[in-house]
Amino acid sequence: MSDEGPARGTVVATRARDIMTSPVVSVPLGTTTGQIAETLHRHRISAVPVVDGSGAVVGLVSEFDLLSRTGDLADDVMTTAVVSVTPETGVDDVRHLLVDRKFRRVPVLDGGELVGIVSRGDVVALMATEWVCEVCGESVRSSVPPQHCPKCNASDRFVLQEQPPGT
Repeated sequence: MSDEGPARGTVVATRARDIMTSPVVSVPLGTTTGQIAETLHRHRISAVPVVDGSGAVVGLVSEFDLLSRTGDLADDVMTTAVVSVTPETGVDDVRHLLVDRKFRRVPVLDGGELVGIVSRGDVVALMATEWVCEVCGESVRSSVPPQHCPKCNASDRFVLQEQPPGT
């Protein structure tokens, strides 16, 4: 067994809280489909969580829902079987939901409160973020620089490596 640490280009264990988008654009129950369409367009997003009076997520309305379902209100067209994660959920588990379950996004709930949302684009952005140790050249993919190099154990000596297009 080797003490050299993760292989070059390793993704540092990251949690949903590290890559989620927050605050989240949401709409209350009773919002009209026209208002939802305008919200999606204005914020350049493809779906929006629907919350009840206490702020609990009760559904999700996507562009697909607006185009494929009939109804005048969020309540009529929303998907109610919403799968969520917590801020501490690992990125690999989120990736599983996005890939294997074919979700495009998952809300992040902390104690029932909507605190963020993770989309496929958030995970892809993580893949494009690479930090390089100034001491030994080890690269680590993460949304934030690691505190210590997994190879040489240098502290706080990482610089952001820009990714060329197509990598």
